Amino acid sequence: MDKTTGLPEGATTYSAGTNPDPWTEIAITVDADRIDTAGDIAHMTVPYGIWLEDYRSLEQEVDEIAHIDLIDEALRGKDRTKGVVHLYLEPGENPAEAAAFLREQYRAAGISSEMTVTPCRAEDWQDNWKTYFKPTKVGKKLLIRPVWEDDLPAAENDEGRKVLFLEPGLAFGTGTHETTKLCLERLEELIRGGETVLDLGCGSGILSIAALLYGASRAEGVDIDELAVKTAVENGRRNGFEAPVLTYHCGDMAQKITGTYDVVVANIVADIIVLFCASARQFMHEGSVFLVSGILDTREQDVLDAFAAHGFTVLDRRQNGDWLCFTVA
Repeated sequence: MDKTTGLPEGATTYSAGTNPDPWTEIAITVDADRIDTAGDIAHMTVPYGIWLEDYRSLEQEVDEIAHIDLIDEALRGKDRTKGVVHLYLEPGENPAEAAAFLREQYRAAGISSEMTVTPCRAEDWQDNWKTYFKPTKVGKKLLIRPVWEDDLPAAENDEGRKVLFLEPGLAFGTGTHETTKLCLERLEELIRGGETVLDLGCGSGILSIAALLYGASRAEGVDIDELAVKTAVENGRRNGFEAPVLTYHCGDMAQKITGTYDVVVANIVADIIVLFCASARQFMHEGSVFLVSGILDTREQDVLDAFAAHGFTVLDRRQNGDWLCFTVA
C-alpha cells in the first residue's frame, strides 16, 4: 500500500472517514536509504504500532523466502528510491500534534519527509506485527518471551536465563529495538542485588520488570500515557510483580514520584532527556546513576551539553547502530 503523496516536504493531508471513532494511520515517505533511521525515530517518539515499507531488496528477499522469480508487476513497479514508515494512533490521540512532532524530529535528523494522515480500523493492523516478535535473548541473563508463544522449546533457554513474559500491547518496548537492548544490557551490569529503580517513560514496563528479574528490590515507573501504564501493570503481574515491589503511575513525574532511587532510567528521545536532566537529580542520592537512551548519534552533543549544564559526569557511553546510551552521575 503506497502512501506517497507527491506533496512538498513536510506536507500533511487529512481524509475524512465514516467511522466516528477510528484509529489513525500516519504514513511517512522518506528516501529509502534513510528508512531505518526514520523508522527508529517514529518508534521512539510515538508509542504505537509501526511497520516499514521498503522495496530496495525486493527480488533478493522474494528469492530467499519463496525461491521464485515471479513478482507481481505492481510490486515490481514500486519506487525503490523511497520507503514508507507506517505508524498508528489510537482514538482520542491528536494526529496533527503527532505529525508535527515527528516532522520536527525528522528535520533535526536531516531526513526529508512527506506525510499522509488517514483513518483506519484497528483490526486491519494491530496484530500483524506479532508474527515478527519472537523470543529474544538480551545480554547474558535475559530471555524476552512474548505471551502468545505458548510453547518455548528447551533449546531456546538452555542457558538458564531469566524469562521476561511480555505483551507490549500498543506501548513501546519489546526489547528488540537498539535503545531498549542498550538499556537492558547496561541494567544487567548496574543491578547487583537490592537496588531501587525508577523508570521514566516506562512504556511496556520492560526495563523496570527486567531490573527486578536482575535482582533489584523495588521498581517504580511513570508514563504520561494511560495505555502504557495499563500495559506495564499487566506485564508486571505476568512476571509475578505487583505493588509495593513494582508500582506504575500515570502522569507527570514531578507530581507522581517522591523519594530517591539507586538507578534512574529513561529510554525516550533526546529532546525529553535534555528536559529530564533538569529534574532527574531530585530522584537521585549520592551514588545514584542516571541511565539514558533513545538518543540518535546526531543529537549527541545536545545531550552532552545538557549533562554538563546540570552537573552530570559521563561514566559510560555505548552505541548500537545510530543509537546511543549513556550512564551519568
